[in-house]
Amino acid sequence: MSRSEPPPGHFERLGGVFRASPVNADGRTSLEVRRGGARLERVFDRDSHHAAGAVHGSCLFKLLDDAAFFAANSLVADRFVLTVSFETHFMRPLTGGAVVAEGRVVRATRRIIWSESELRDGDGRLLATGIGTFLESNVELTPEIGYA
Repeated sequence: MSRSEPPPGHFERLGGVFRASPVNADGRTSLEVRRGGARLERVFDRDSHHAAGAVHGSCLFKLLDDAAFFAANSLVADRFVLTVSFETHFMRPLTGGAVVAEGRVVRATRRIIWSESELRDGDGRLLATGIGTFLESNVELTPEIGYA
């Protein structure tokens, strides 16, 4: 990682961007950001199930992507990063309960950041993994998008 140290409060302000996103309006997911890493926690219930009785993969994908995304954006102090690609591998189903998604940057160049993430259930069992490629966008991190 060759990027400079972010300004004070950057990680907390990224949390504001997360909370300001309409897709996160239910307030059921917590986020913690650190340099090169992020952690999300959520409890799932039947509201997230597909017809076969397990949590829909799109819900799990979002946690994996968010963990990798915020790990990547932790290195970029002035711009919103964008997910360019994200590969997901599901290992086991989840019928409900607490989960933790951990993301970490594995490589960063001047333009591209690669981050990986893991999703585990409350007993620490691996549910899914992901790896993504992220780029800086032209969108500035401003109070209008929750970066306050």
